[in-house]
Order: sequence, then structure tokens, then C-alpha cells
Amino acid sequence: MLSLFLIFLQIGTFTLGGGLSMLGMIERELVKKRHWIEEQEFWDFVALIQVIPGVFAVNLALYFGYKLRGWRGAAIAALGAVLPSILIIILIAAFFNNIRDNEIVIAIFKGIRPAVVALIAYSAIKLWKSMKRTVLNLLIPLAALALILFLKISPVYLIIIAIAGGISYGIITMKIISKSQKSRKP
Repeated sequence: MLSLFLIFLQIGTFTLGGGLSMLGMIERELVKKRHWIEEQEFWDFVALIQVIPGVFAVNLALYFGYKLRGWRGAAIAALGAVLPSILIIILIAAFFNNIRDNEIVIAIFKGIRPAVVALIAYSAIKLWKSMKRTVLNLLIPLAALALILFLKISPVYLIIIAIAGGISYGIITMKIISKSQKSRKP
């Protein structure tokens, strides 16, 4: 239990830019280093969690903590993931008025931005590599990007459409499988 807490504490402490920037470190710790979770399961869940309401990093910690150690593991992992942010927010709130115009602080945040972009790009590349590529799987993200960029459609609507489409696809697939199994029975 302690190792689970320490892993997510480390991840929460040393990753900047939100949940997507944490993916590389979480994958390295849970999949590659400790072999607690299979790589395909890891990336499948990451794809799923994109549409689950809530804070991405907390959802990741809750899922993997639960998967590895049950409800206590979920609570421990989530606490580890959010504790650094809570402490940093408290410190910033306490001293923000004194440091917000400080040139060193401004320079630090400007320097962090490219690192965050790199971490998110790494996660996007890993998701791309883990995806089962079909024509449809390539067209859907391109169509969504075009709708967002050119028609200014809110990503929220696209997420709702994707959820409805995924549920419909699942229901239709299950019906087809069920009919196929019934027709094979003697």
C-alpha cells in the first residue's frame, strides 16, 4: 500500500500540466517497471477515461489503485496524486501576492510550458501507437478536429456524440453476436 501511495505521490509531485502529462510516468512505473498492469489494458483505460467526468489524474489514480488494491488502494493512490497539488495551491495562495510579479517566477512558468507540451505530445504518440488503426479509427479523430477547428463546434458536443455512438455500436454488436450464437445452437 505504501508503494502505491509513494508512486502516485511522486507522479503528482513531478508532473506538471495535468493528467495527460502524467501518462508517461504512470506507464513507466506501473507497466514497464513494476509490471502491475498490461500495456494494452493501460492504454485502453486511458482512452476510456477521456470521457469520464472528473479530474483526469484523480480518475487514473482511482482506477489503478482500485485495480491493484481495491477500495483502499483507490483512496491511497488518489490521495498520493492530489496531495502535492493541494499543498502547492496552499503555498501559492499564501504567497501569491508577493510573487506574482516576480521575474524569476514568471520565467519559471514560461520555462515549464514547453516541458508540459512535450509530456502531452508523448502521451498522444503513445495513444496513437496503441490504437488499432482502421479507416474509421483514423477518420473519426480527423473529423472531430475539423469540426472543432473549422466549424467551432464545442468538444463537449463531440464527446456526447461519441458516447452515444459508442453505446449504440456496443448494443448493435452485442445483438449481432447474440443472434449469431442463437443461430449456431442445434
